Amino acid sequence: MAANRKFRRPGAQLKPPDGRIRQSQVVTTFGPGSMLDLVDDAVLVGGLDFWRMPNDGERVDEPRLLEAIEHFFHHRKWPLNKEAPFRKPPAGNEREPTDGCGIQVLEFPRWVVCQNPRCRALVKASSLDRVSGKIRHRCSGGDGSTERCVPVRFVVACTRGHLDDVNWPRWTHEGKQCAGPQLRLEEGPSGDFSEIQIACTACGKRRKLIEMTVRERQDDCSGQRPWLGNEGEERGCTEKARLLVRTASNGYFAQTQSVITIPEPETLRRRVQSQWKTLQHATSTTLVAFRTLPEVHQALGDATDTQVLEAIEAERHRQPELMPEVRTAEWLQFTGQPKEKPGEMPLDRNEVFWARRIKRPKGLPDQVGEVILARRLREVQAQVGFTRIDASTKDLQGRLDLDVKLAPLALQRDWVPVTEVKGEGVLLTLDEDRLHAWEKSEPVLERTVMLKEAYERWAKHSKSKVEFPGARFYLVHTLAHLLMTEVSLECGYPASAIHERLYCAPHTDPVPMAGLLLMTGTSGTEGTLGGLVEEGRRLGRHLARAWENARLCSNDPVCATHQPTGLDDRNLEGAACHSCLFLPECSCERFNQFLDRALVVPTLGVEDVAFLGRAWT
Repeated sequence: MAANRKFRRPGAQLKPPDGRIRQSQVVTTFGPGSMLDLVDDAVLVGGLDFWRMPNDGERVDEPRLLEAIEHFFHHRKWPLNKEAPFRKPPAGNEREPTDGCGIQVLEFPRWVVCQNPRCRALVKASSLDRVSGKIRHRCSGGDGSTERCVPVRFVVACTRGHLDDVNWPRWTHEGKQCAGPQLRLEEGPSGDFSEIQIACTACGKRRKLIEMTVRERQDDCSGQRPWLGNEGEERGCTEKARLLVRTASNGYFAQTQSVITIPEPETLRRRVQSQWKTLQHATSTTLVAFRTLPEVHQALGDATDTQVLEAIEAERHRQPELMPEVRTAEWLQFTGQPKEKPGEMPLDRNEVFWARRIKRPKGLPDQVGEVILARRLREVQAQVGFTRIDASTKDLQGRLDLDVKLAPLALQRDWVPVTEVKGEGVLLTLDEDRLHAWEKSEPVLERTVMLKEAYERWAKHSKSKVEFPGARFYLVHTLAHLLMTEVSLECGYPASAIHERLYCAPHTDPVPMAGLLLMTGTSGTEGTLGGLVEEGRRLGRHLARAWENARLCSNDPVCATHQPTGLDDRNLEGAACHSCLFLPECSCERFNQFLDRALVVPTLGVEDVAFLGRAWT
């Protein structure tokens, strides 16, 4: 990422970019609209309209991902280019940074605090000067020297993604006028949030910041979307502006959609999509002429005019193609792989999917089905928007709720940013018959009722329309977290470098699923070294150790007896906490939610609902 720089004479030493982040982070943690701390400043990552894309950017082709997000964009009436919908974030040039590449950022928040303990002035950054790249404040009553300032820690946001500075003069004086406000931010001797207050030395008015957390005292949202530029304001927002710590984890939830590239025949519908810019104007009388174009002729092949016209008509009306859902198609591809042969390895370096079912590892309990090792995987992940305050959940196929309040990434762009990760993975499946019998047992049904009641309370508050995923999903997700922790200790990759992909569908589904894929990889390389795959042959040992370690948490009995229907706001977790199950958010599909250790292993006070039960006693 690079901010604007002026051109320098040839041979002059170039100043490095203002900040650097990995391309993969731009699609997740630090996407458009996110707040980012630099060495001396705090900034807001600009929307796609402010990305400097040399040669219009590097394009990525993934038809299954287009199918997954197209209906979502159409529902919101957002533009989406069917021929080139996915592009990688721009790669900055650190040796010769220029204005022509990188991502523009906006200084945000616009208010700063003087670091002189006797001053602590809260002022607008635009009213101060920069000295050697740092904002300096001339404190009153001093010797004329200046003191360094830092961005204020607090901003306001709403659940629709809007973001703005706190109107400090107006809030401090409760809407009343002050002739010449001189504001100070006072944090108290302990630094506790309850002691932070804003004081006006001009009129003597004081107000504690904790008052801003009370809904009745919150201002209406301004509808500001500064990452979209001067035209980004959205009028008519009915939400309240909530106080938000600039670096808080709930300040930005990237909403992504991803697919794993799997070999499958290219349908006529997809070939029509590849030439949609031309074929969207085709009719029964003009199709013959269009087919004389070399690229169109090559794409349509031997398909008859009738078949092509039917595909064009279906594309015009956005009729869904009769294809398996995203996760179901991947599951069928994984489980349909042949058994591994001794010495068998992928031969083609360009092959993006290569997996084999292996002989059952020693020590696996009967509740586990098969183990599939994938030496070659390619995952393409696209960011379609983001939320603040509350994370949006997905259904079992990984699809976002169509009615979720997503903030847009741009005003004018018709593409979305993607990251392409090549790596390896291990898929572990559960025995469907044993799993179904476990789901129907009386203790599990009672636990499911409690989890569902808590979920419905959360869904009512967040206005989510996604159905309760069921105890099966909690089980698969929790097992993925337990295994990820254990495997990372020996495979050579940290837990933050491994991420999960969950496959879950109820027993009544035409293709019931219960499995977890642990995957690692990097963007911009040919793949990984196979450390994770080789640990897949020792899953019996890893699972036994995970079972033993999960039985007791250092926060027990508080963790083990946690009720999602309790008075706290943790409605999506049963027996789960930072000491036993939570992982880095880049590793988890669901922001460390939908977890319950009691469904996997016997825990204190809850020993009759564990799927693995007494497997290793």
